[in-house]
Amino acid sequence: MSLQFLVSPTPFEPGMAHVLGAGLLGLQAPTAAPDWPLQHVRAPVLGSAGLSFHEAWQVDSAPLAGTSEGIQWRRVGDLLFGVIELAEAPGVSDLRTRSEQAYARLFRLLDAQALPHLWRVWNYMADINGSADGLERYRQFNLGRAEAFLQGARSVVGRVPAACALGLAGGPLSIAFLAGSTPAVPIENPRQVSAYHYPAEYGPRSPTFSRAALVYPPGQELLFISGTASIVGHQSVHPGDVVAQTRESMDNVAVVLDQANQRSRSGGHALGALSYRVYIRHAADAPQVQAVMAERVGAAPVVCVLADVCRAELLVEVEAQGLRSL
Repeated sequence: MSLQFLVSPTPFEPGMAHVLGAGLLGLQAPTAAPDWPLQHVRAPVLGSAGLSFHEAWQVDSAPLAGTSEGIQWRRVGDLLFGVIELAEAPGVSDLRTRSEQAYARLFRLLDAQALPHLWRVWNYMADINGSADGLERYRQFNLGRAEAFLQGARSVVGRVPAACALGLAGGPLSIAFLAGSTPAVPIENPRQVSAYHYPAEYGPRSPTFSRAALVYPPGQELLFISGTASIVGHQSVHPGDVVAQTRESMDNVAVVLDQANQRSRSGGHALGALSYRVYIRHAADAPQVQAVMAERVGAAPVVCVLADVCRAELLVEVEAQGLRSL
């Protein structure tokens, strides 16, 4: 079995063969409903002539497909991709409840499929920096997520998946995930406190993710670098300076990449050989962010999306992934 990651400014054909799962970045709705799990990140794509970007995980044999408690999923061999969306009740902020519900369903599916290891998760929610009942919504999300991890007999420290969590202007809690039969190799950043060890000032429950993860589909090595921002230790740095924040974020990406390469089985990954998704809080900052990215990664594919980062003072966040044969 071989896994490929495809990125295109034009839509994939709904009948494209052997798609495990996909993502759509942009405000434009799909022209035709695909039959594979699709996470639609409903946010403007910045600095591009196109209105949207399309991503797909493609495999070389026909996947099994199903739905489970609102999760649309596909499986091929020991790989599983799924998407779940849960809307909050009208006029009510119940993100903690929705987060716990979504992850509890996710873990039940993984257990039922005997694929217990969560590798990578993409989380999107409305108004991530807003507050309700005296607690920031991102911290409510972390509460619900951690509770589901604990109830599902999963660790909330150490061996946790790579992940991101971003805020959009509206819409449901949207979660996409990739899981497998073998554990991910978690990677941390010596420049940063591990997110799951953040002090209590960042909320009653620490975020549940690793800085990066190496995972091993058959014959391949897949590197996921989680959403990475301008944080040193556990503190945000360079407030108000988007250029400095982008450079600091890429410094962190480079250090995480070096840590991953020390454990790589494939000979290692390079900054210029990864695929990037960059989240920018203010659309007007896009040209400056793109200039820094070009300095650091050259012609590597970079898709910029308008989204809010998990801390109100952070202006940009970078995530990346790379795939190599063994």
